[in-house]
Amino acid sequence: MTGSRDGITEVAEGVTMITRAVTNCYLVDSDDGTILIDAGLPRSWSLVREALRRRRLAPEDLTAVYLTHGHFDHVGLAERLQREHLVPIRVHAADVPLARHPYRYDREAPRSLYPLAHPRGLPSLARMTAAGALRVHGVDAHGDIVPGQRLRGGLIPVSTPGHTYGHVAFHLPDRRIVFSGDALVTFDPYTGRTGPQIVARAATADSSEALAALPALAATDADLVLPGHGAAWSRGIHLAVAQALATGAH
Repeated sequence: MTGSRDGITEVAEGVTMITRAVTNCYLVDSDDGTILIDAGLPRSWSLVREALRRRRLAPEDLTAVYLTHGHFDHVGLAERLQREHLVPIRVHAADVPLARHPYRYDREAPRSLYPLAHPRGLPSLARMTAAGALRVHGVDAHGDIVPGQRLRGGLIPVSTPGHTYGHVAFHLPDRRIVFSGDALVTFDPYTGRTGPQIVARAATADSSEALAALPALAATDADLVLPGHGAAWSRGIHLAVAQALATGAH
């Protein structure tokens, strides 16, 4: 398993993974309309447009963007969708300031240490930079996502703080899917490590809290895990959480 290749992949009925520069966002079809989970990097735009076109939709047809958190690589298209297409952007209240200023985030370790310690991460970070990671505009998001409170599309937010203070995953119980964001990934762009894990301390506010949040993901009992970085995981959330806990923080 490695970071997913760029492209558009149908990972479940009515669910499309859109990947640019080892960063994923997801289109989810529902009776309430089509929702985008996370907003990728700026150069994800053409892929999002194409994924919508295949549904005979345009960006303005999106019901909402639900952000797992406010980091730059998850809000890349949010401001454009809001400004040009009037799509509402929603996030947990604790991540509203971060969505507005997506580079101002707490981290446990300096990013400058990682290229020497983890050279396998360099190609991924270079791809992210080429995909616009240094040119992301913040967005004024609605801070009204509340863990446990069902959203349109049948999605249920799951509180998973640690990577950021307001990080949430999204559970789709009727399809046994959890969108784990960066609470649990299968590829870490900072280290180049594969397999279920939390994101490196260079981009995580509190790794102890991030590890402590993993049982909340396990409680979803999901069969399919769709992370913010890396390939989809179809071996169940329990095994993914067990492996992430065993791996720990880096």
